[in-house]
Amino acid sequence: MTGQFKERAILLTGAAGGLGSVMTRALLDAGHCVAALDANPEALVRLLETLDVPRERLLPIPADVSSEDECNGAVAAALAHFGRIDGLINNAGIGMSAIRPDAETHHPGIEELTTDIWDMFYLVNMRGPMILTRAAVPHMRKQGWGRVVNNTTSFKTMLRVLPYGAVKSALESMSAVWAQQLNGSGITVNVLVPGGPTDTPFIADEAGWPRGKMLRPAIMAAPAVWLMSDAANGVTGRRITASDWDLSLPPDDAAAAASRAIGWPELVSTQTWW
Repeated sequence: MTGQFKERAILLTGAAGGLGSVMTRALLDAGHCVAALDANPEALVRLLETLDVPRERLLPIPADVSSEDECNGAVAAALAHFGRIDGLINNAGIGMSAIRPDAETHHPGIEELTTDIWDMFYLVNMRGPMILTRAAVPHMRKQGWGRVVNNTTSFKTMLRVLPYGAVKSALESMSAVWAQQLNGSGITVNVLVPGGPTDTPFIADEAGWPRGKMLRPAIMAAPAVWLMSDAANGVTGRRITASDWDLSLPPDDAAAAASRAIGWPELVSTQTWW
């Protein structure tokens, strides 16, 4: 089916979750094709049942990003189905509620965080995106166009919450380095984050966050679509905060207002050598 669709083919992980399902719908509504990867096959089936699009534009991929074989298999499946991969959105992740329901607000200490817990967070939140990016980039490089978008977290979380903040800070660092390494290739690397606690099952009710004050998952739709558009050509090394995206502005202006450099480079006040 290569060439059948003129719009982009995008591999989106965590596609059946709260944020992922919003981005899947938005990308399909924009005319793109989506390889929807999720570790929960039942959730994928439920997602497909809610989407009224030709099945050739939507490829469900039940896969676990903690598995190198399944990551590589997902890229191969997307290529086989669509004939290309234009975009990769590394959205899949596990949060503190995976440790215990109230861990979002009652952070576990050193003694509670076993090596198994650390390994689980590392495999899903950091290594999975690395493997998928490594597998997808050569195909993007051949066509001279590609998008890598990573979902990390806030600076405050990186400094306060383990192991989630630590592995997400590693993904933030990788995003900044990849943007530099791929600069000029036609492949951009950016970060897209909600901007705060978001009302999805990612955060358990027992966490204690008032759901009425949480961000709505729908805020991820507009920036995700813009990042996959020609309007975002050349925009790389940026962190877009979805909660700062102003829908009343033209998309390019909204993107400029909602973005800053990946990481916090202004914190580098001194340097010895490079």
